[in-house]
Amino acid sequence: MTSNQFEISQINIFPIKSLAGFSQQRAQLTDRGLQYDRRWMLVDEAGKFLSQREHPQLALLHVEMHEDYLLVTQQRKPRGSIEIPLVASGVASQTVSIWNDHCLACSVSSEIDRWFSAALRMPCRLVFMPEPTQRLVDADYRTADQIVSFADGFPYLIIGQASLDDLNQRLAEPVSMRRFRTNFVFSGEPPFIEDQWQKIRMGTVVFRVAKPCPRCTMTTVDPDTGVKEIEPLKTLASYRKDESGGVMFGQNLLHETIGEVAVGMQIEVLE
Repeated sequence: MTSNQFEISQINIFPIKSLAGFSQQRAQLTDRGLQYDRRWMLVDEAGKFLSQREHPQLALLHVEMHEDYLLVTQQRKPRGSIEIPLVASGVASQTVSIWNDHCLACSVSSEIDRWFSAALRMPCRLVFMPEPTQRLVDADYRTADQIVSFADGFPYLIIGQASLDDLNQRLAEPVSMRRFRTNFVFSGEPPFIEDQWQKIRMGTVVFRVAKPCPRCTMTTVDPDTGVKEIEPLKTLASYRKDESGGVMFGQNLLHETIGEVAVGMQIEVLE
């Protein structure tokens, strides 16, 4: 592969916000992100979303995709597992909050709520975002009425493997791409080439590069132990700060067309 060729090397989906995700060889795009990506979310008794930022133990809840359900298993201190149907049967009657957004969601089941509450040792509920719920992307960045799931703010995130390799060369202990919870990883040089892109195509799907992704303490949670550390954020802050003081790693994307993406697809830089 020459320095100006880029190829999708990994596609990651995180069905339940802040829980572990998994890789797939191909994925279908929907109007609000990859199919099943961040369509579920854990909330507290007030309906506010739960995050690894405050609850790093969420990293130890692993998710597997089966034909018609998600299987969630607690690592380290297993409490068995729980099955979550892919098709929600409830009515969107619960108002939940994620950052500054408020939207309607469906409760999944009281049995599932009890399982998560016991696993996390705190009262919580699992909710699902149904099709009628339309959470708009920030008006400063959307070019139409683009919507997003329970992701922080954008439907997609992309990071080059070379960018992670560059970071790991600066760390005493390398970290995996799992720290950054990105949907797309691509191969190709140089590091941080994604910062220069404005529009790209994967297969038949065109994406606009919306903005760099600011990183937070969530990147310091070890996905294998659920323990917070100081790296890699400390090292990233030494060379990846922008004018506002934010620590940037990866680029948020908005799609302009719908289709399927797959590992091995070439990424064509349009602008």
